[in-house]
Amino acid sequence: MSLKIRLSAFFVVFSTVCISNLLAITPVKKRRKHVAARTVAMNVVSTHRVVRARKRTFSFGPWRVPNYADSAVGDFTDGEDLTVRRAALAALGRMNGTIVVTDPDTGRILTIVNQKLAFQSGYEPCSTIKVPVALAALSENIIERQTLIRVYGRTTFDLTTALARSNNQYFASLGQRLGFERVSYYDRLFGLGEKAGLDIPQEQAGSLPATVPRSGIGMMTSFGDGIDMTPLEYAALIGAVANGGTLYYLQYPRSQAEAMSMIPRVKRRLDIEEWIPEIKPGMMGAVEYGTARRIGFDPNQPIYGKTGTCTDARTPTHLGWFGSFTELGKDRLVVVVLLTGANLVSGPAASGVAGQVYKNLGVASYFAQEHRLSAAAMTVN
Repeated sequence: MSLKIRLSAFFVVFSTVCISNLLAITPVKKRRKHVAARTVAMNVVSTHRVVRARKRTFSFGPWRVPNYADSAVGDFTDGEDLTVRRAALAALGRMNGTIVVTDPDTGRILTIVNQKLAFQSGYEPCSTIKVPVALAALSENIIERQTLIRVYGRTTFDLTTALARSNNQYFASLGQRLGFERVSYYDRLFGLGEKAGLDIPQEQAGSLPATVPRSGIGMMTSFGDGIDMTPLEYAALIGAVANGGTLYYLQYPRSQAEAMSMIPRVKRRLDIEEWIPEIKPGMMGAVEYGTARRIGFDPNQPIYGKTGTCTDARTPTHLGWFGSFTELGKDRLVVVVLLTGANLVSGPAASGVAGQVYKNLGVASYFAQEHRLSAAAMTVN
């Protein structure tokens, strides 16, 4: 809490105590004047707080990162898809954050807005961790999509509802059933804690905890406690969900010629094809009626996604994550948004930014165009 806020709070408490003591020894006829004076003083302080709050870039809380920034400063764009970049820039606006857009069928990075943030060593994944946890629990036959788990009182959720509404109790329960070793195994398998890109010198890897976090396994599987995840790592994982289970190395061309001749590189095949249809209803439910409904559901342009909201204590900053993909016929696209800041930042806010990326691309007729590599480049290794 800042010095100004502490002084303001002290002034209110001190004034109230002084006036209360004065009232105790003041004749009744004079008390009304003191009560009126106290009311005026409190209203002045309240108004002062409101005005000052509106002027701040960020509000009460421990956060030290502003909500707004010129996020594109210093970006290198020679090999990017400029149509995608313009759509992402317009969607992010003045928000402080990064957007990563990839082609899930090749691993090509189409644009990165705010490369400085995207290439850092990662942030807590918040509730986006629920996607790999769901895949792990399905793979281990711990649950089926219809399995009901009690979340509070007599209320039970199945996997679809738990993903759509991002229920923490449900995924904490999955963490307890999986155990730390299996959770860690699947996190590593899905590419967390390692670089997602191929020959991207600026990229730093995220990290996974060596032991159960002090907050417990339930917090690890519902909020991502103890894990540092990068936007590139999550884009690669969501790309594997979008394409049926191929985890590609992400490649970031440095020129248009390099982009056209890029050869997709497979990091590993994930045995999740059977389980992807089990999580897609929950990811679509997030957009239709759950935590990502700020996008605005459009059945003609299905978007599958997962939000995440929490505070990364190291910075400290509030985080708003959204990892998503869309599929229109043969066209698929992955959009990952990470917002940093304070009170304006959340997973729903990040989903709104991603939704605007998709809308901007629709206006630009992006999905009606051909986006293919050369025949030689499409030889997958």
